Amino acid sequence: MELSDVQADITKVLYTEQELQERLAVLARRIETDYEGKELLLVAVLKGAVMVLSDLARELKFHAHMDFMAVSSYGASTQSSGVVRIVKDLDADIAGRHVLIVEDIIDSGLTLNWLIGNLQSRGPASIEVCAMLRKPDAVKEPVDVKYLGFDIPNEFVVGYGLDFAEDYRNIRGVAVLAPHVYGGEDPHA
Repeated sequence: MELSDVQADITKVLYTEQELQERLAVLARRIETDYEGKELLLVAVLKGAVMVLSDLARELKFHAHMDFMAVSSYGASTQSSGVVRIVKDLDADIAGRHVLIVEDIIDSGLTLNWLIGNLQSRGPASIEVCAMLRKPDAVKEPVDVKYLGFDIPNEFVVGYGLDFAEDYRNIRGVAVLAPHVYGGEDPHA
C-alpha cells in the first residue's frame, strides 16, 4: 500500500520506502563487517519488525538465520502494564550464538530491555539490537542500539510494520498518523 492511498489519515511522511531501503543497505554493510565469519541469528519481535527483518535479511550478503518472538506488555490497554509476557518464544536454542534483535521502533525501551535480559539468560555468544526507528524523547529505559535507522520525534507513526489497531502496517513508508484517526491522544503514550 502506498502512502498516497492513506493521505487523509496522515499528517506528514517521515520516510519513504526508498529512504528506508537506503538506510537498511547502510546498516546491512555494517552488520556484514561486524559479523564476518560468524553465524548470525536475526530475531524479529512480532508483529511490527517483520518488514524490517525481511528487508534486512534480503539485503545481507551472507546467510543469516531467522527466528521470531512475540511479547506483550500492553494486554488490551494502550498503555504498558510494565509486566512483560512471552506470547511466542523462539524456536531456536540461542546458547553460544550471535543474536541480533531486529525491531521496528523503540519507544520507552522497557519491553526491549526486559527482552534483552531474558535472552542474555539463555547464554548467547552476543546480543545486539538493530532498530529502524527510535523515539529519543519517549525513552524511559535506555537501550544500547548498535544499528539504528533513524531517530524520530515523539509522534504516533504508522507504516512499514507499525500499526494502529492492526491497520496501516503494509504502508510502504513511515508517516505520522493524524489525531482524528486515533482520537487525538497517542495510544502508545
